[in-house]
Amino acid sequence: MKTFNNLFDKVADFGNLFEAHRDARKGKKYDSEILVFEFNAEENLLKLKEQLGKQTYRHGGYREFIVNDSKKRRIQAAPFRDRVIHHALCNIIEPIFDQTFIFDSYACRKEKGTHKALKRLKEFLRSFAFSEREREREREREREQNACREIYCLQCDISKYFDSINHKILFDILQKKISDKKVLWLIKEILDSNNKESGKGIPIGNLTSQLFANVYLNELDQFMKRDLKRRYYIRYMDDFLIFGDSKRELWLIKAQIAGFLKTRLDLTLHPKKANVFLATRGIEFLGYKVFGDYRILRQSTVKRIIKKIRRYKKEIRNGTKTKEKLALSIQSWKAYAGFARSWHTARRFSKTAASKK
Repeated sequence: MKTFNNLFDKVADFGNLFEAHRDARKGKKYDSEILVFEFNAEENLLKLKEQLGKQTYRHGGYREFIVNDSKKRRIQAAPFRDRVIHHALCNIIEPIFDQTFIFDSYACRKEKGTHKALKRLKEFLRSFAFSEREREREREREREQNACREIYCLQCDISKYFDSINHKILFDILQKKISDKKVLWLIKEILDSNNKESGKGIPIGNLTSQLFANVYLNELDQFMKRDLKRRYYIRYMDDFLIFGDSKRELWLIKAQIAGFLKTRLDLTLHPKKANVFLATRGIEFLGYKVFGDYRILRQSTVKRIIKKIRRYKKEIRNGTKTKEKLALSIQSWKAYAGFARSWHTARRFSKTAASKK
């Protein structure tokens, strides 16, 4: 296996740090912490470059807060100077790992994302449902115009994924591709900045965590493709789908996955989110309920957006949010709904925003 050395100078290059600083402040350049950094941006970047070169750089502490989205999540935000370092590191090492990822891994990757994953899911359902043999049989037997075999789906989720990532296992995986000792030192510094004592868990808020999380589960992806030979497999972070025409086969695959995750990655499948079911009943994936030819918004997604609209309106009355901000959010949510059969749902968003409650 090819390993990469002589990467550290690229990470610590001033041009790379400047680009990382620019990317880290996108959409947040008026935050007070960023404004302080910006006041002497060049000097601060040169100081970071010097600390990297002398290996005296130390990661700062995290600011923690709770986000209530589809579920309650604890977010840990690193200081801005450290976020610059995260971007600088990812700029150099992410392309190395990305080329090892399978095609059907869709989270936190360029040219991928939720809608590409949903499009691929639709392709899988169509491809799996109608083989060439079945199409030929359909032509020959007019009474079987809609002939297709039953499609079953195994959908899995990993229990407390980000909190369960084992630092040692992750570092060993990273070392398979990265041999530059200074880059490994920097990776270790970032890993040790959180949960060093337990040696488990990476902060959801870090850009590096997104990359590390994909690298970690790429081991599962390779197991699915190389060992289990599964063609119809899609993963979006720790939510993944496998298709088959036999319930028994998929239950056996689930057992194999559970064993691999436990022994190889020290992970556990979510006990309530690892099930086999008929795909024709709809697959709840990435905020939508997906059927063969169409998708609708999940009811939990609609309820969550309605709840957010009402909270925003309350904040407008309290003077902590502007009407313009709400209007932009409504536009964004309607666009999100536009990827599904959701005309009535989009109208519901608008009516809720316009109501006096």
